[in-house]
Amino acid sequence: MREDAGFMEEALAEARTALLEGELPVGAVVVYGDKIIARAHNEREQSHDPTAHAEILALRRAAKHLGNWRLTGCTLYVTLEPCPMCAGAIVQARVDRLVYGAPDEGSGCAGSVYRITEDPAFTHFTPADGGILSRECRALLDQFFQNKRDRP
Repeated sequence: MREDAGFMEEALAEARTALLEGELPVGAVVVYGDKIIARAHNEREQSHDPTAHAEILALRRAAKHLGNWRLTGCTLYVTLEPCPMCAGAIVQARVDRLVYGAPDEGSGCAGSVYRITEDPAFTHFTPADGGILSRECRALLDQFFQNKRDRP
């Protein structure tokens, strides 16, 4: 658990960058062995790309780093429970493990609404552990939405 918290802190640093850039504050890191090989945060607003979620960008960068689309041996840490698109990408990338911070009761697909990453209908199973530093992760999201409400 201590190791998970340390890597989640790194994902939180990415989420803080997203917040400063006016993006929904979600951050992600991909760990291979005990080393971070990729990191990303949401970039949808600045790139005008609906797929530029932190998870997708981190998976792309990890695949490039490893020279392989199969991310076996990797753990993805993300500050918000993945949406259906990201959960599907995690399964397709063959990620060994998913660790997320705050649950997403509206569209989370690693336990809240559905469990795409653990659905036996798919050929790959990615176990998910949620709630790691969830208060810190949720606080950034709350700050983002409060900032949106405070703007004229």
